[in-house]
Amino acid sequence: MKRSSIVSLIACCALAFSSAALAQAWPSKPIRIICPFPPGGGVDITARAIGLELSKSLGQPVTVENKPGAGGNIGAAETARATPDGYTLFLTLNSLHSISPLLYAKLPFDAMKDFAFITPLVAFSNVLIVNPAASAKSVQELIAQAKAQPGKLTYASSGNGTNVHLVGELFRATAGVDIVHVPYKGSAPALTDMLAGNVTMMFETIPFAISQIRSGKLRALAVTSAKRSPLMADVPTLAESGLPGFDTIAWYGLIAPAATPRDIVMKLNSESIKGANSKEFRDRMEPLGFEIVTGSPERMAEMLRADAARWSPVVKAANVKIE
Repeated sequence: MKRSSIVSLIACCALAFSSAALAQAWPSKPIRIICPFPPGGGVDITARAIGLELSKSLGQPVTVENKPGAGGNIGAAETARATPDGYTLFLTLNSLHSISPLLYAKLPFDAMKDFAFITPLVAFSNVLIVNPAASAKSVQELIAQAKAQPGKLTYASSGNGTNVHLVGELFRATAGVDIVHVPYKGSAPALTDMLAGNVTMMFETIPFAISQIRSGKLRALAVTSAKRSPLMADVPTLAESGLPGFDTIAWYGLIAPAATPRDIVMKLNSESIKGANSKEFRDRMEPLGFEIVTGSPERMAEMLRADAARWSPVVKAANVKIE
């Protein structure tokens, strides 16, 4: 055998041995979960809830580091560059991998190739909300108003290209109405104007809007998922309200840098699924409007590809681009 071949064989064996040893010893130190948004939001709440469960089962502290900015891209880019040793994880949202590549001309990471997918964790739908003073008491009444006054009704969003924006674009196309998008820098200022009656409607996420709906400060007309929310059983779906086939949800999941050893990925998968289905995690997340959804790394990748296929025509039709 040639010397070069022998050297290559030894190197491959050493790499395989070191990877196996790493996986066997893991975890031997604290783990961090990067959260791409500020504290207090749904992503942060989910990261801390699953981090607590992982710390119990893995026997190591699991901390959350908030790295907000650029719609989640800053945290994602840091994760993609991190050492793939199982000590850096990322609490992601489906739009970062399925929608962001459609919106941005250039991203600092490859949304699919630069990450090892672990498991989806929680899903949630949006809810169509209006001010209680609005005359429309149903989706059909709202659509009738929009068709009678083209270009007059407005819908708020938490920013261009966000889930809240794109659900509004899908509604506009499906209902065949001319309504005007009003983007804000986040859901909080958008809801403030909703409460003041300065915009007509919004397709906010249930976890963010549920408290205002329960207090009567906002009126819920319909949810965007295929089935009704158990938190608002009296609120119909958009499909039930005259838009058959309307079905959108958003979801969060756990990922790691690409090349993280498969043994570690599968250990994280099993422990995360166990943690997400624990009573403690459910008691924390379900009252906020989150549904527990877990699965294999391969299933998570399939879900992201399906999301990209679903949203691509919506993004193109709306001509949404972010520099």
